[in-house]
Amino acid sequence: MTSPRSIVVVGESIAGITAARELRTLGHTGRLTIIGADELGGYSRPPLSKAVLHDPAAEGSLSYRLDDLEIDLLREAAVSTDFDARTVTTATGRTLAYDALIAATGADARRLAARGQTGELVLRTLEDARTLRARLSTATSAIVVGAGFLGMEVASACVARGVAVTVIDVDPPLRRILGPFLSDAVRARAEEHGVRIVHTPRLVTLADDPVCGVILGDGSVSTADLVVTCAGEVPNTSWLDGSGPADERGIGIDHLCATTTAGVYAAGDVAYSIHDGRRAPFWSNAVAQGKVAAASALGLASSTSATDDYFWTEILGVSIKIVGPLPLVGEPTNVEGSIADGAALLTWKRADMRPTVVAYGIRKSVAALRKMAGSAHRGRADELADSTGLVDVPNSRSRSVAT
Repeated sequence: MTSPRSIVVVGESIAGITAARELRTLGHTGRLTIIGADELGGYSRPPLSKAVLHDPAAEGSLSYRLDDLEIDLLREAAVSTDFDARTVTTATGRTLAYDALIAATGADARRLAARGQTGELVLRTLEDARTLRARLSTATSAIVVGAGFLGMEVASACVARGVAVTVIDVDPPLRRILGPFLSDAVRARAEEHGVRIVHTPRLVTLADDPVCGVILGDGSVSTADLVVTCAGEVPNTSWLDGSGPADERGIGIDHLCATTTAGVYAAGDVAYSIHDGRRAPFWSNAVAQGKVAAASALGLASSTSATDDYFWTEILGVSIKIVGPLPLVGEPTNVEGSIADGAALLTWKRADMRPTVVAYGIRKSVAALRKMAGSAHRGRADELADSTGLVDVPNSRSRSVAT
């Protein structure tokens, strides 16, 4: 493969910026362009719910550095792509040619408001965070629709600001991701802090205009000073007009972050795996895919996997760090410490031998958790080999992830 002379990265996201930095690290000296639609530039999004909602000063550490990359930076939206001509057109009518294209446009917040209905709040951008923070300063009550990571982090911000908050979902908090064991712990902690958890059998709709509440599946109405929708994301593929590698799920990629269109790669929240159809909209995964997409665009092998199973959240003062595949199923196979006391180290060992390690309220570095997961994986492999008589591994069954 001939090394591309010109590479365009669409999306000033962590995936896009990581890809651009990796391209330079791997020796790309040709033209490199980043097209970013957010006029505020590229910035870290995880702190929006974890820090910015609590403290305006947290905004000072969000921005990503780009001045050392020797790039052309366009702060305008990409609106169309001609895959045959290998060009991208922006909102101002600029047309940029590329030899390789990396799509890293992320996702937009999923909204529940009807067409023309105003007042719904979401949290996806810095402007969203600023708006929500300002509203929290005057509100006395809030409804959060969605009990995933983002919804529970927003609920935590409400509690910290003294705002009475109700979280509404069809499932208990984080049940689809963390399974019943940790979900029950999160729910108990939330309720101890005054968070009201409401189960609804069907998706809610938003009430009135401007929005002042939600209509539950049974027809009852719950109202509050503000309503925040945390109901997932919608991959940002509008600039592709449903053409080329894009479909309703986003942009499909293989293990090399290559799409079905020649010369086009994708990374981050906009991408899903063509092998299992799943997206993994997490920061660590976006970084990993950005590196792999850059290497693939240059025709090089990447030393990084396109999947990084690391997740982190903080809910009502308890940090939850996870290394390993999700969702979690059933009870943990190993527990050290106490969930009730807010300090436990837990391990799930899956049938495919890939363990998941969770630090619940315990200070553990990512490197330490990765090491522990690796030890658990090797121990599990030894167990299975020993039980089938394939190898003789003394004491393999006595190994513990915590040692």
